[in-house]
Formats: sequence, structure tokens, C-alpha cells
Amino acid sequence: MIQANNLDKCYGRQVIFDKAGFTLNPGERVGLVGRNGHGKTTLFKIILGQEHPDAGCVSIPNGYKIGHLSQHISFSGDTVLSEACLSLPDNEDGIDETYKAETILMGLGFTTEDFNLDPMDLSGGFQVRLNLAKVLVSDPNLLLLDEPTNYLDIVSLRWLTQFLRNWKKELIIITHDRAFMDGVTTHTMAIHRCKMRKEAGPTDKVYQQLLLEEEIHEKTRVNDDKKRKEIEEFINRFRAKATKARAVQSRIKALQKKDRLEKLTEIRNLDFSFRTASFTGKQLMEVKDLSFSFDNDGPVLIDGLSFTVGKKDRIAIIGKNGKGKTTLLNLLAKELKSETGTVSHHDQLQMAYFGQTNINRLSLHKTIEEEIMDVHPEGNRGAARKICGIMMFPGDNAVKKISVLSGGEKSRVLLGKLLVSPSNLLLLDEPTNHLDMESNDSLVEALDDFNGSVIIVTHSEMMLHALATRLIVFDDDKVTLFEGTYQDFLDRVGWKSENDAGMSRVKKPKTASINKKQLRRERAELLKRRSAAMGALQKGMDEIEDRTKEFEEELEGLLTV
Repeated sequence: MIQANNLDKCYGRQVIFDKAGFTLNPGERVGLVGRNGHGKTTLFKIILGQEHPDAGCVSIPNGYKIGHLSQHISFSGDTVLSEACLSLPDNEDGIDETYKAETILMGLGFTTEDFNLDPMDLSGGFQVRLNLAKVLVSDPNLLLLDEPTNYLDIVSLRWLTQFLRNWKKELIIITHDRAFMDGVTTHTMAIHRCKMRKEAGPTDKVYQQLLLEEEIHEKTRVNDDKKRKEIEEFINRFRAKATKARAVQSRIKALQKKDRLEKLTEIRNLDFSFRTASFTGKQLMEVKDLSFSFDNDGPVLIDGLSFTVGKKDRIAIIGKNGKGKTTLLNLLAKELKSETGTVSHHDQLQMAYFGQTNINRLSLHKTIEEEIMDVHPEGNRGAARKICGIMMFPGDNAVKKISVLSGGEKSRVLLGKLLVSPSNLLLLDEPTNHLDMESNDSLVEALDDFNGSVIIVTHSEMMLHALATRLIVFDDDKVTLFEGTYQDFLDRVGWKSENDAGMSRVKKPKTASINKKQLRRERAELLKRRSAAMGALQKGMDEIEDRTKEFEEELEGLLTV
């Protein structure tokens, strides 16, 4: 069991934790949530001893082993397999447990041919996967995983979901993928207003509870301020009247004893929509017999692919990394030229493209406002400032240099640039990688509302379940068009690696099945329950206020006599 008590942590004037604490019990798998910059990674560093709180402490049992996913690359093994085996716990019986490392490596997307590669020859993404494999192989008492999904493809992500569901020890995980988190955790812990709040159950349960408590706080604060004002008016009115002296002093003492509730600062969420360009035709794009490889001797990434894009399509491109998903988007955008086949754009097509490397296209010396104005059709500073505000860069934040922004903030700048000009086709390549959970939810809603077409590359099963009605699937060394939803694909076809291994299919998390109409119904029900609770609270407070007035009137009568 791990306990954190009365943690304080500040960076300059920014308060991260204020008398915060939590308890992690045996066997709990905890999802750690909170806005970007609110202290999730800082808490990991404190648990690991890499940083120290300004006050308070974290109690960890003796001999308790903590494993964490490090982004730092440092390998000493001469092959991928030998590197992974370095983390195997010592076995007193001398039994060779190499098979455990092999199983985990293959689950994370390595092939048997990869086992003999030099770790330093791997791509950056697969080096991080090797680090993840080493952590899982080490079998620690506590797993700390900070955004493990960023470098995983959808098949590896599904394997990791099953692995973590079967994890019998402790786990704390940070991820922007709500469906993945809810699929593997037993509890959710929110870092909210510099405190920590842990509850059994999925993320929605904690957020709903926090929302209800904040509304009760605000209602209580308003009523307290109203009562305080009435008492202050009584004091000012009768301060000089001798017969009311005791009543006045009584009220002054009551005010001094009663703490004043502060108004909660607003926590802003992304709230935006994409602008739709008009389109009068039937098909935005037609793809015929498209084929592509990067060189004559290299593998054919796309072979004879044909499909059309209607004016309200929701097409998801899915598959393992390195198979050609981003290449296909570049071909559709005509940033690459196909070997054979054609990509035909309608004359009225207006495309907006969010690419994986587009963050690198931002000019580091420019401000957020300048980047938005660069693509604004009118070059209007006021309109650019409005977009900055929508993307959570209000006021002077709009003149921050791109060079000082985090990855998530840069992603919001790119989304802001997409909002500026109308479009009828959005091409999106992993748009959620640097966004926090709340921003992802806003993006899903904005895409659902968009009146044009969307073609998206994503490994988020939550997003696939929520949006996709057609799929382009890279699997089994080929690319195919699947007419249907992602759940239809899992039920009727499934991933080849899972079928070959005889794996039980990962069930769709409840949160992933929520479409917008269902979400609105659930919100309406929540508001109804909240309204009933607030009504009962108000009724109780009114009764208390009436009784208090009656008591004060009786007291004033007695004092006067």
C-alpha cells in the first residue's frame, strides 16, 4: 500500500498540489486524470523520487518495486530480445523464462525477425515499445505508465488492454484515451484544483461527482453571500441603536466565525466547431486502382485500392504502424504522387489537413496569433484573437512564441488553423496524440457535428466507435475497404494477429459505445438528478434560513425586553 499525505508542490507562483493526498491499496489499477499541466507527470516523479514535494510525504513499503515507462533511451543488450531479458526478475530455480519476454515483445508488435536486431537500429517509436516491454517483463509491484498508447498501433493497444486487465498488482496510468483507461482500471483518481480525488469506477463517475459538488459549492456560496449581505445591512442599520446593541454584536461575532466561500476559478474546456464549405455534388473524391511503394525494390504499401468519398462520410484508416496509413493520406491530399491509379478531386473540394508532422511546420519564432493570421483569409487580428481564445489561448497568451509551447499546445494551434478557413473534407492524422482527455471529447463532438466529410487515421477505439461508418484497413499485408462500423469489423472480420493467436476479442468498453444522442440523453438525466438534488438542498437551506430569522426575531424581542 502506498500513501501520500499533505503534498504541497509549487513551481514559482503556479501551485500544483495543496495539501493533496491519496491511498493506493493492493490490487488497485488507477487511472490518473486531470488537465494538461495540472500535475499528473509531477506526481509520477514524486513517487519515483525524481522530484520532492515542498511539504508532505509519500510512504512506500520496504522492498516495494516500482516500474515506470521511461522516454529515456539507454540500451546495453546487443539484440532486442537480450535487452528485454535483462529486466526479467531473478529466478531461484534457474528456469529459463525467455518465453515471457518473447510473448510481451510480440504482443507489442515485434516480430521474431526483430528479436535479433540491434536495439539502436529501431525507430524511435519501437525503442519506446522496447522500454515498455522491459517494464512489463520486470513484473514490479507498481506499474507507472505515462501515455503508453502514444507509440502503439491499434493491434498492440488491444493486446496491452488485455495484459493490463489481467495485472494483479498495482497500476497507475496516464492516458488521453478514455476508452483505454476505462477498459483497464478499477479506480479513477482526478487531480482537480490542486487536490486528489480517487473513486472506484470509470472516469465519468469522478467527473460527474466533481461537477455536482462544484454546483453545490457555488449555490451555497451565493446563498451565504446573500445572507452575509443581509446581516451586514442589519449591523449598519442598527449599529448606533442602544436597544439593538446585543443583537448587533451577536451578528458581528457570527460573521467573524463563519468562513467565506471563495468563488471557484473557471476551468476552461475546448468548445469549438469546424466551418463547413458548401458542396452541391455527390462525391468529393474518387480513388481508382491506387498503388504505391517508395522504391522499386521496397514493399508495395497500397495495391489497387478504389473507393469514393461522399459529402458526409466518416472514414477511418486503421492498421499497424509503418504499413502506409499516413502515406495514403498524403496521396489523397496529393502531397505524394501515385505510381498507378488516380485520385480525383471535385472542383468544389476544400480540404483541411492535420498531419503528424505538421507540428514541425509551425514557425518557432512566430506567435500563436501570427500562425492563425497566416492562414486567415482576411488577415483580421480580432478574428485571429477569437480563434486563439476558443483554443484556450486567451488574452496575452495569444502572443506566446510557438517555441515555448508544449506538444499539446502546439496541437491546439494546428486545430485553430483548421478552424479558420471553411472546408468540406477534413484529413486528420492522429489528431489526439497531444490532447488531454477533455480536449479529445470536444474534438469528437466537433467532428460529429461537422457537416462535411472526415477521413481520419487513429488508434483510438473510442473515436472509431463514436465516428467511423466506413474503414480502410491495413492488415495481413494488404489494404482493403470495409463497409461498416468498427464494431462490425471486429465482429465479422477481426484482426489477423488476434485470429491467428486465438485471442479472445476485446469487448467494446461501455464509454466507447456512446454516440452523441445517447450522450445527450445521459447528460439530460444527469442534469435532471442534479436539479432534484439542488432543489432539495435549496429547500433545506430555505427552511434553515426561515428558522434562523424566527429565532433572531425572538432573540431581539427578548433582548429588547
